[in-house]
Amino acid sequence: MLFARDKGTEVETAVCRYLQQQGLKLLTRNYHSRGGEIDLIMQHGNVLVFVEVRFRRSAAFGSAAESVTRTKQLRLIHTAEQYLQRHRVQHDSCRFDVVGVSLADDGYRMQWIQNAFEQG
Repeated sequence: MLFARDKGTEVETAVCRYLQQQGLKLLTRNYHSRGGEIDLIMQHGNVLVFVEVRFRRSAAFGSAAESVTRTKQLRLIHTAEQYLQRHRVQHDSCRFDVVGVSLADDGYRMQWIQNAFEQG
């Protein structure tokens, strides 16, 4: 499974670089708390952005973004709440983004879904 972890790190790095080029600032990578992990925590202006990165080699079983189930969303929300309790970050609001990544002939194809789901 080392290969999968290496590929995951490579994909997360590519997504992080892409989002930074779009104006987001990286605050934390791979934030862990009891019950969950958030791949990237970034700042977009005064908005705190919790980013879930999903990679798929093939769309045969659905897109990467579609793989973020309601159960996964609830875990991300819970982990984000824990992050906010532990860290003082200046922000006006928060959002949850999903970046679906698939293989393309020239590298990776990224589908960035801003505000992909909400807490409620």
